[in-house]
Amino acid sequence: MSDFRMETKCVQSGYEPGNGEPRVLPIYQSTTFRYTSSEQMGRLFDLEEPGYFYTRLQNPTNDAVAAKICDLEGGAAAMLTSSGQAASFYSIMNIVEAGDHIICSSALYGGTYNLYAHTIKKMGVEATFVDPDCTREELDAAFRENTKAVFGETIANPALVVLDFEKFAEAAHAHGVPFIVDNTFATPINCRPIEWGADIVIHSTTKYMDGHASCVGGAIVDSGNFDWEAHKDKFPGLTTPDETYHGIVYTQKFGKQAYITKATAQLMRDLGSIQSPQNAFLLNIGLETLHLRMARHCENALSVAKYLQNHEKVAWVSCPSLPGDKYYELAQKYMPNGSCGVITFGLKGGRAAAVEMMDKLKMVAIVTHVADARSCVLHPASHTHRQMNEKELMEAGVQPDLIRFSVGIENIEDIIGDVEQALL
Repeated sequence: MSDFRMETKCVQSGYEPGNGEPRVLPIYQSTTFRYTSSEQMGRLFDLEEPGYFYTRLQNPTNDAVAAKICDLEGGAAAMLTSSGQAASFYSIMNIVEAGDHIICSSALYGGTYNLYAHTIKKMGVEATFVDPDCTREELDAAFRENTKAVFGETIANPALVVLDFEKFAEAAHAHGVPFIVDNTFATPINCRPIEWGADIVIHSTTKYMDGHASCVGGAIVDSGNFDWEAHKDKFPGLTTPDETYHGIVYTQKFGKQAYITKATAQLMRDLGSIQSPQNAFLLNIGLETLHLRMARHCENALSVAKYLQNHEKVAWVSCPSLPGDKYYELAQKYMPNGSCGVITFGLKGGRAAAVEMMDKLKMVAIVTHVADARSCVLHPASHTHRQMNEKELMEAGVQPDLIRFSVGIENIEDIIGDVEQALL
């Protein structure tokens, strides 16, 4: 489907039924797959031939949806995971070992920050967090001999910092490591990080890709562009024999499929975290309308941002697509057709006023979610980023008064009307 446009890929890519086969992607709701030959089953376990034998590793429904996301991002291979957190974890752990180091933009989703700052540290992997607006010199200074990856978010949740892809990609490649990008908020409809130098792209498919808050999931897409063999001493897991598979070398045997094959054959085998076929089916339904919904999300979000910008009780508004926003120019460079449907703002009354306003909303709900069809709000300092201390909150761009507003696809007059009455 690579020759088709994005709208067509959303609907058609990933699954091509044969004559007389179901037109809609089937749900392969089975843990196991039957074979008549013990020898063939053995070849599957040895990665000698492709096929399905246990859904914890691979499933036809999942693979079809992963192929669609891969096509949308312009990658070489992809896999689904049980959640966006699992995608964040696997994307790093697939290439690091105890004693290694990674560099991350400090403007991250709170769960991702905790994962990299604390959880993987217990596994012997240390993370250095850099200001996303740092200079190239400051970024270069963060690298160490044992640095194995650079990580950032296209649009930070909830700080809405737009990452300068070219700066981070050039630094990563100059030091011989891959650049990993979480593209959840922009989606491939508004931004394709691989075209700007990203090597690996991940998603929390729970958000816009699903679009209806119906299923948790994640995805990892490998561009196939990073030359692991050129830096083989840094990435022995990919470039040296894996004795758990009779000594195969992933880069030599699988080429551009090496990274995803290893993540599937090793990490998914040992840790699980597969997405259920039922969830993958629902995700695929969401993907079919992604191109339609993202345009409406962005249109509505910009309208709400303009309304709030002129309200006497509002202290500040952040929306990358809003002229005058700190990240407007970067957003226009990387996402000229729109950024996302999430905006943030603060009230002149501070944190207390923010909580009072949120409690007065009627249609717009307070939920621990973001980026689906329904408008919702959250106070990150009290909710998603609650475990972070004041210093960590400020580094992540989360002010105490910040309200995260995920603007849905309802009628814009109804959305603004609800906000207006809550601000009275």
